[in-house]
Amino acid sequence: MDDRASTVGDTLELLHLNQVALRAVLEELPLWVSHRGSTITHENVMTALVTLDTHAEAISAGIKRLRS
Repeated sequence: MDDRASTVGDTLELLHLNQVALRAVLEELPLWVSHRGSTITHENVMTALVTLDTHAEAISAGIKRLRS
């Protein structure tokens, strides 16, 4: 792997780790909101979390391709 691909892979991995950390923090939000009766907000947050998961999988796959 050349230096540029390595740098891109490292940078993407850090972004991916940030996304995973944000997802973990945001996972608590819909539970808190749901317990307070706002089901619409709960559903909106859950939809956003699904999007984060989908993108995280794609980022992870891209990183693996760069490093192979």
